[in-house]
Amino acid sequence: MSEEIARRLREAAEARQPDRDRIAARVRRGAAGPVVRHRARPFAKSGLRALATLGAVGVLATGGLAVADIIHISPAPKRPAPVQPAPTLAAPWSASPSRTPSATPTDPAVVLPTAPSTAHSTPPAADQTRNGPLWSVGSVDPGSTVYWAQSDLSLRTTQPLTALTVELRIAQTGDVRSTGYWQTLPGADFTVTVQQVGATLVYRWMLKPGSTVPAGQHRFAAQFNHATGVRNPAGDAYRVDAQAPGGPASVSGRFTATR
Repeated sequence: MSEEIARRLREAAEARQPDRDRIAARVRRGAAGPVVRHRARPFAKSGLRALATLGAVGVLATGGLAVADIIHISPAPKRPAPVQPAPTLAAPWSASPSRTPSATPTDPAVVLPTAPSTAHSTPPAADQTRNGPLWSVGSVDPGSTVYWAQSDLSLRTTQPLTALTVELRIAQTGDVRSTGYWQTLPGADFTVTVQQVGATLVYRWMLKPGSTVPAGQHRFAAQFNHATGVRNPAGDAYRVDAQAPGGPASVSGRFTATR
């Protein structure tokens, strides 16, 4: 039976002839038909959409800049920060007339009293340059100038002194201000003050308790600035109070120019 089937199939195949004309016509119709377009890949479409979006954003940005340039929109002004008042600092001390003399000595050892002393507040009525063991002379130092001066007191004692107070009084003749002082005796043996008393600048040396001034010649000097010009020392004076073995002794006098 298998041979029969194979024979029939062979006969059918031989009897089947292809229609060549029909096949050629179909080929011609296919060639003359519209071109079949392939679908774009998803990536290509996404790229086109991205380019279109970027173009739109660029147009909007350019338009926004143009509008801002035309309208000239200014940023809102900043509100100023509130100004805090500066704190008030209390002064380390309160100046008072009794603690602020018009002349400030430059020597650090100078002590400014809180109240003017009334001791020897007026110059002596008459000069007494010698008394007991004491001898004295006052003079204007030859190194003085037209704007600075030094008043010198030479004090000689023939006996040691257990107490001694020396005052040099400089009249306020105009812009008189202390610039210092010195003495030939040890500074540690004295308490020194410089203060303005009325119209007088007073330099005072006081011998400390337990100290002694030996016999001999000693010197005390007051230095100060003054108004420009030749200064007249007629209003300047000195006074010395001392305690010697024979009792108290005092001398006083004026300062004279040596030139």
